[in-house]
Amino acid sequence: MGAVLGTIIGGLIAGIIIGPLARLVLPGKQDLSLGMTIVLGAVGAIAGGFLYEAFGGTETSGIDWIRLFVQIGVAAIVVVIYSNMRKN
Repeated sequence: MGAVLGTIIGGLIAGIIIGPLARLVLPGKQDLSLGMTIVLGAVGAIAGGFLYEAFGGTETSGIDWIRLFVQIGVAAIVVVIYSNMRKN
């Protein structure tokens, strides 16, 4: 249970950074507010953290770069899905 709570809290904090990074890796302009960017970044970070652990990722000392890249990738996917849903 502690690992799950740590993933959620870490994901929420990481959303502040990962949301804008996810938007940077996407081509074109996304019409999103800063608040929605942070929320989508947090969702992507949490989902990416769980995905990383589901595929055998483990805790490391220091910065876990692989986890970070997975979280950014998932957040970018979440931003694309949200943007496409808003257009329709």
